[in-house]
Amino acid sequence: MLANPNIRVLIVDDSAIVRRILSEALSGESDIEVVGTAPDPYVARDKILALRPDVLTLDIEMPRMDGLTFLKKLMHFHPLPAIIISSLAQPSCLAALQALEFGAVEVLAKPGGPYSVGELRHNLAQKVRAAAAARIRRPEPAGASRETTPSSPPRLAAPALPPGTVLAIGASTGGTEAIAKVLSRLPQACPGIVITQHIPAQFSRAFAKRLNDICAMDVKEAEDGDTLRGGLALIAPGDFHMLLRRSGGRYYVSIKTGPRVCYQRPSVDVLFSSVAEAAGADAVGALLTGMGNDGAQGLLRMRQAGARTIAQDEATCVVYGMPREAVELGAATQVLPLLAIAEAMLAAAGRGDPSGARPSPDAKPAQGRTAVAANQS
Repeated sequence: MLANPNIRVLIVDDSAIVRRILSEALSGESDIEVVGTAPDPYVARDKILALRPDVLTLDIEMPRMDGLTFLKKLMHFHPLPAIIISSLAQPSCLAALQALEFGAVEVLAKPGGPYSVGELRHNLAQKVRAAAAARIRRPEPAGASRETTPSSPPRLAAPALPPGTVLAIGASTGGTEAIAKVLSRLPQACPGIVITQHIPAQFSRAFAKRLNDICAMDVKEAEDGDTLRGGLALIAPGDFHMLLRRSGGRYYVSIKTGPRVCYQRPSVDVLFSSVAEAAGADAVGALLTGMGNDGAQGLLRMRQAGARTIAQDEATCVVYGMPREAVELGAATQVLPLLAIAEAMLAAAGRGDPSGARPSPDAKPAQGRTAVAANQS
């Protein structure tokens, strides 16, 4: 039997130094091959046709044609998994998030910023593998709005829910758009929401701002000690773990550094494990699209604590990795398509475990590493 072929990568960036750094970062990966580089979209177009790459890394700010314009053309005529390599300047962060709306699957900070050489090598290789496994979605027709497209159901009415209810959401590859679809359906008078999305530092603030602009509830990047209240969604800041805490009848979040969990910081497992401890049966958890297994053990802990738990189904995931791990663990009480998850979370908040039974706390216990990280002081 033939071995699996390498993932073929084309690097597009106007900086020769960045092209070299990215090429060298991937050179030691046995399953990844850099088949070419390009200084601008016009050269990239020709190399895509000639080299047939599996994954593209794409700069935003380039001469002759900017990366966003090229991405829109690419996704229309020749859809290809794209990883956006962006500077940390605020306009670039916003453009990178716009690129995710246009169909890019991952975003990474440019080298020379927050990453050491070792971190860049690991993070870039991980994102290339996730991109190669991604389902590419075509962009919505020009001129279509969130309100008029069939993929955007109307906002839900606010139900009467028990006080102290908490919603928790975790995602990775494809998650920025998935989270936007879930949150944009929820009413302003919804329970407090805590969210961990695998996203680089600085980009999380731009992500929270974008969600705040399109959602009925308030959305902000979490700060240490923030109180969680109804009508507020808190986004874990990039490169920090977020944990839910409870003091009497008040929920608040703790923002921590510490080791990566499941190779991630922020980690969904860390958030979900803390929600299980702080909110128990008053919580509802949803694990959305993403590669790897982060969040599966945490969702199991939530279910063992009496929470209602949901995993996104394979058909609507960009990458069916994290939800699949949760399903295989028995952590999810429901497996649903993306556009059904907002309504299901509100419905589940008003009742107990819909399966009628919880898994034994002794069954498939979470790894100690996650438990330690989730309970760090």
